[in-house]
Amino acid sequence: MELKNAVVLITGANRGLGLAFAREALARGARKVYAAARDPSGITLAGVQPLKLDVTSAQDVAAAAALASDVTLVINNAGIADTGGFLAPDSIESARRHLEVNLFGPLAVSKAFAPVLAANGGGAVLNVLSIASWINGPLLGVYAMSKSAAWALTNGLRQELRAQKTQVLGLHMGFVDTDLTKGIDAPKSTPQAIVSQAYDALEAGESEVLADAQTRQVKQGLSASPAVYL
Repeated sequence: MELKNAVVLITGANRGLGLAFAREALARGARKVYAAARDPSGITLAGVQPLKLDVTSAQDVAAAAALASDVTLVINNAGIADTGGFLAPDSIESARRHLEVNLFGPLAVSKAFAPVLAANGGGAVLNVLSIASWINGPLLGVYAMSKSAAWALTNGLRQELRAQKTQVLGLHMGFVDTDLTKGIDAPKSTPQAIVSQAYDALEAGESEVLADAQTRQVKQGLSASPAVYL
């Protein structure tokens, strides 16, 4: 789909990757950008329409779908990323938090906006995933689990939304230089570089985008022997 004249809803648009998505959507000629966040008072980007949306709140999600009835592109960007593996003392509580935001949030938003997209010609859903959809370790074990689940959600939504001509794009990448990765010492992509590739893939009609070299290597390694995730 084209960004020119699109009506875009971005969750978690107050900072980091979400803010970059909003800026680039405007730059590519989007007709309207709904910048959604738990606290919309933190959204200061000129040209967007702030929208209150906590993706874990059924009431917020329903209200957003009713208000933003002209949306043609939904970007499920909101997420959390706490460190810790499965044997950490708080792993079960952490898993519940991650799944609520990173899995059930995109599911609720996609489900609420599917009829909106259908009414507006099909449009697209872009889900922000991760290289951690495919590999796991103690540093980000619980987070990676939630992104693996979100990858499965993305692949399933693609099948279910095909009949209404809704494009579903999964975005995978390694570390991005945002607040979420502030304490991690590793090579990082810029938000702008990731967003540019995501929008390019969207406009090319693709279903998946691997936004950095490490992610492309890991994807190839899924079928290696031994597989990269072992």
